[in-house]
Amino acid sequence: MAAIRKLLIANRAEIARRVIRSARDLGIRTVAVYSDADEDAPHVREADEAVRLGPGPVGSSYLDLARIMDAAARTGADALHPGYGFLSENGDLARACADAGVTFVGPPEAAIRLMGDKVQAKRRMLEAGVPTAPGYVGEAQDEATLLSQGERIGVPLLVKAVAGGGGRGMRVVRELAALPQALASASSEARSAFGRGDVFLERLIEGARHVEIQVFADQHGHVIHLGERECSAQRRHQKVIEEAPSPAVDDALRARMGEAAVAAARAIDYVGAGTVEFLLDAEGRFHFLEMNTRLQVEHPVTELCTGLDLVALQLRVAEGEPLPLRQDDVRLRGHAIEARIYAEDPYAGFAPQLGRILSWRPRTGAGLRVDDGVESGQTISPHYDAMVAKLIAHGDTREQARRRLVAAVRDSVLLGPGSNRSFLLQLLEGESFVGAAITTDAIDRWLEQDPPARPRPSARAWAVAAVLCSTRSASPLAPWPWRSAGTPAWPVVLHEHDQSKTLRVRHEGEGRYAVEGTGAEGALVLRMVARDENHVTIEHDGVRRRLAWAPTDDGVALDEDGAAFTFAEPAPRSATDQTEGGDGEVRAPIGGRVAAVLVAEGDSVTRGQPLLLLEAMKMEHRVPAPIDGRVERLAVAVDEQVAARQVLAQVQPVADESQ
Repeated sequence: MAAIRKLLIANRAEIARRVIRSARDLGIRTVAVYSDADEDAPHVREADEAVRLGPGPVGSSYLDLARIMDAAARTGADALHPGYGFLSENGDLARACADAGVTFVGPPEAAIRLMGDKVQAKRRMLEAGVPTAPGYVGEAQDEATLLSQGERIGVPLLVKAVAGGGGRGMRVVRELAALPQALASASSEARSAFGRGDVFLERLIEGARHVEIQVFADQHGHVIHLGERECSAQRRHQKVIEEAPSPAVDDALRARMGEAAVAAARAIDYVGAGTVEFLLDAEGRFHFLEMNTRLQVEHPVTELCTGLDLVALQLRVAEGEPLPLRQDDVRLRGHAIEARIYAEDPYAGFAPQLGRILSWRPRTGAGLRVDDGVESGQTISPHYDAMVAKLIAHGDTREQARRRLVAAVRDSVLLGPGSNRSFLLQLLEGESFVGAAITTDAIDRWLEQDPPARPRPSARAWAVAAVLCSTRSASPLAPWPWRSAGTPAWPVVLHEHDQSKTLRVRHEGEGRYAVEGTGAEGALVLRMVARDENHVTIEHDGVRRRLAWAPTDDGVALDEDGAAFTFAEPAPRSATDQTEGGDGEVRAPIGGRVAAVLVAEGDSVTRGQPLLLLEAMKMEHRVPAPIDGRVERLAVAVDEQVAARQVLAQVQPVADESQ
């Protein structure tokens, strides 16, 4: 094959930026594609050329194969990299590239299709001698056959959709009596989600670890593996933290798992980067789970431990070059751990958090790598995955890497949409992770049995927020109140999540402020040492601290010890609007799309009655009435995109006519 001259990246955000970096290093020009929601995204600016695909929804942009191929044709791109997600494991894309004479930076179409069918994949692995979990992958789908096979395999048992993914079309069966209902339920969900209701059965391996092997194959028959990654830190089958190498794998086990992964790749005539995923049980037996025919989100930990650029290897293999190393050349150095930063609320069912990013400043330094796709001022869109960035730490030992990653998560600043940073810190510093004893069900059990508490702002944070709000309000439009007998206290009412405080701020001169109502005993006294657009330095009890902050439309956002808090001042209201049951203002709990408006202006409603439905990241959220009353105003309409805390409606309390 000829050298690649111009590469189209059929993806967005951090993986698009990641591919652009390696392509640029190889002297390859790049083409970005984007939706209307991503018009100002960093990957669009960083590419040599960019082509608009269409509106924000993925079906009209990143999943529209015809528009992707048209972009390649219009720009003269002679190669296409699919990244991960979207069309990356779509055999039709590989076929379209072949038909158009565009080099597909990925495996052959046949390998993609084979591994995309879980039953056919497992059959091929059995033929190749790759260890698999006991199960049933026969063609018969009648209930009698499935029930008898379930009895043969035994419980606990997994019913899995042939075309499933992400936990959909999957049911756990712990008693055989529950198998018929599980079969019907899994099949129905799979048919609805994927258009195919076929299922297969697999023995559930509990207390297992998720260990995957990175494989690489060229077009000349050479296949190697690059060691393993531990991906057991999962929530509902979605990876949260990944590391390399696995703490549970020694050299002998690594060799056996690597040989099995290479055999799997050879069995399907694989080319390029791929990942063979296994479940590792407590006895050290490993069982084939699936093969991902693309680059993985967690590939940076392998890069840091091997010193290889996997994207550059993909491009060189796609150009027809042989792999530049053999198995004996692969050396693992140190340990790497990756954490995924998401715009989500872990303390409210991991609900997505949308809206404008006020400040994103990741920590950098020795042993740290940041792969991100956003920047300050961008908006987290409801159309796409809510991942903001990947923070990756490398060290000589696992503990050194873990401590570096803790510092990176804690000190990286993300203000605006809520995020999972605090949750990641609780996980990374938890006993199970520190002791490298985490299994695939550990996080779900933790969340069910002993859910982590939502971080709360300290009295000091309330005081800093009150000072920032009062000084911003006092200047220049409203001068700080004073009188000859002394400076009075400035009243500030602040809301933070489900807490409200009425504070009084008194300016004592020379940058000193006394704040009452923080929850601390007496007035909390602090000194404002310095303040710029990103940080405020305060002195409290003789200790100076530097906190990240950003102004919001109605208050301030503040970062304290790795936790972000948004303090909002209530909008001024007339005395006639104040009621004991609340002010009746209805705000969006998260950003998203208005899926339905359930009431009309003038309707009488009761407290807790659903007024609207918001949709964000394929989840539906009911917005209830805060008080009994009448709908005075509806501020939004169906299909409108709203930001977190945006006013949606106003409920006017009805006067008690009995008095």
